Amino acid sequence: MDKNTIIGFVLIALIIIGFSQLNKPSEEELKRAARYNDSIALVQQSKALAVKVIAPAEANVSPDSLVKDSASMSDSFGDFSASAIGEEKFYTLENEYLKLKFSSKGGRIYSAQLKNYRTHDSLPLLLFDAQESTMGFTLVTINNRVVNTSNLYFEPVSAITTDSKGNQTLILRLKTTANAFIDFAYTLPAKDYMLSFGIKANNMNTVMPGGTNFLDMQWKSKIRQQEKGRKFENQYSAIEYKYVADNVEKLSESSDEEKSLTNKVKWVAFKDQFFSSILIANNEFNSTKLSSKLEAEDSKYLKAYTADMTVAFDPTGKEPTTFRLFFGPNQYKILKAYDKELEADSKLQLSEIIPLGWGIFGWVNKFGIIPMFNFFSSFMNSFGLIILLMTIVIKLVLSPLTYKSYISSAKMRVLKPEIDEINARIPSDKAAERQKATMELYGKVGVSPMSGCLPTLLQMPILFALFSFFPAAIELRQESFLWATDLSTYDSIMELPFVIPFGFGSHVSLFCLLMTITSILYTKLNMDSSGGQEQIPGMKWMMYLMPVVFMFMFNSYASGLSYYYFIATLFSVVQTYIIRATVDEKKLLADLHAKRIINAKKPPKKNGFMDRLEKMQREQQKAVKGKK
Repeated sequence: MDKNTIIGFVLIALIIIGFSQLNKPSEEELKRAARYNDSIALVQQSKALAVKVIAPAEANVSPDSLVKDSASMSDSFGDFSASAIGEEKFYTLENEYLKLKFSSKGGRIYSAQLKNYRTHDSLPLLLFDAQESTMGFTLVTINNRVVNTSNLYFEPVSAITTDSKGNQTLILRLKTTANAFIDFAYTLPAKDYMLSFGIKANNMNTVMPGGTNFLDMQWKSKIRQQEKGRKFENQYSAIEYKYVADNVEKLSESSDEEKSLTNKVKWVAFKDQFFSSILIANNEFNSTKLSSKLEAEDSKYLKAYTADMTVAFDPTGKEPTTFRLFFGPNQYKILKAYDKELEADSKLQLSEIIPLGWGIFGWVNKFGIIPMFNFFSSFMNSFGLIILLMTIVIKLVLSPLTYKSYISSAKMRVLKPEIDEINARIPSDKAAERQKATMELYGKVGVSPMSGCLPTLLQMPILFALFSFFPAAIELRQESFLWATDLSTYDSIMELPFVIPFGFGSHVSLFCLLMTITSILYTKLNMDSSGGQEQIPGMKWMMYLMPVVFMFMFNSYASGLSYYYFIATLFSVVQTYIIRATVDEKKLLADLHAKRIINAKKPPKKNGFMDRLEKMQREQQKAVKGKK
């Protein structure tokens, strides 16, 4: 074996040793894994022991055997053996909005029903029920026994109490064999979607290891399909979370994703399109790990969410661990009120889970569209008419821009004979020269080709804001108008026996079809109203293709959005005919010629666009001469 070979083996050994040391789990990670494995083993053991203890007569178990089982239970669960066996009982807290069912097993919320909402097939709307959602805390005893509260039995401290304000309180106690216990206290206000949840220990420092100052917390839930359009609902369902000192972020809506968060987290939301379960820490969550997995297409669930985290815990009971739990609609007005009420000194930002668009689009929705929508809905119940009124207001506000855009197109149209003369005089193979002559004509009469584009660009923030607003507006959910039974989802007038690809689906939406027809009509009107479109080959058929592309996109979207675009486009067609009737094109042409005479007396002034155009022309001519 030569020297190089020996050196190679030594280097390989050093790399392997170094890699193993770098990837070696920390002591905390090893302890956490050990506790997790122990808890699984203990749960399985407790189930077997429970069978023996609950039915001794049927199994002909002797008293000596019961003593041995009791000793084994004590050895397995330590001081928590007092709560390892019990009978599952249920308790209910209920107000105007919520009906919450609690289980003595785990001391957790067993089911959550939103009383004022129904599913798309008119069933009671449950966010979760039975084993669809679990929440538990890992507990460790002095003798290193690891248990989870979800497998232990709690007892009510007293009957459910109601104070003078109508707030209901349920306290469930987890007992130990020592003079120590843990209370889970739930308080539901008389008229609210949010309840408080507190964990308070009593002398738990006598049964838990010294130095214990946190609990491992596990929260899991499967998200039910509540709406008619599964694909569309899935697009708006995700785990969202907010860092204590940062903005709201989320996991992927379209694929499985896991993420470990190193920074402190304020809240975690298990979000559906229109409803959410949100867990808010009054302090913060640490070492948070989130997971979102898609369910099968034929499942009644959309996704499976998991959140593992740690929370501060004081075993002595001096400082309780407190949370808030929100079970309710993703309605901007409601969530924004919590933002102001609960966190006066920092940003809670619960309302950010509603996808209103980023940047300027979100501002347009928050400060323009939503206040206008709330104003009209305060005295009107028909949301179809509300959308109609909103459309009229928006089009009237934008009418100056629409008028300016039309005048720009009209100027181009009345100049078309002169542009045609330029095209006839200059051959098509001299495109740069032809373009230069055209721009010189525009400069002489004071017309800018970009002046028609600018008004359209200024309208884009409103169009994109409304694209985000309508699918996220829970106010439109299950609200009917004309043939549409639900403005928050597609309006199907025909079910097809096959699926049309590219997102169209297996149905035909009438509002989407009407939107497409009016868009094609408006495109034709614009093409006829503008001049010089022949200079851009292929542009005409592309303009007609766009409405067809949008038809495939919008066929499965909220019918309220398609209805708005249909009405808005129809209004634009009417506006165009009205403006056309009031504009004297002969006078407009005379004004352009008068401006030409005035501009001719002024020294020529080149703009930046003309400079760049001439530079490109000179470079092109040099390239042609170089080839010769």
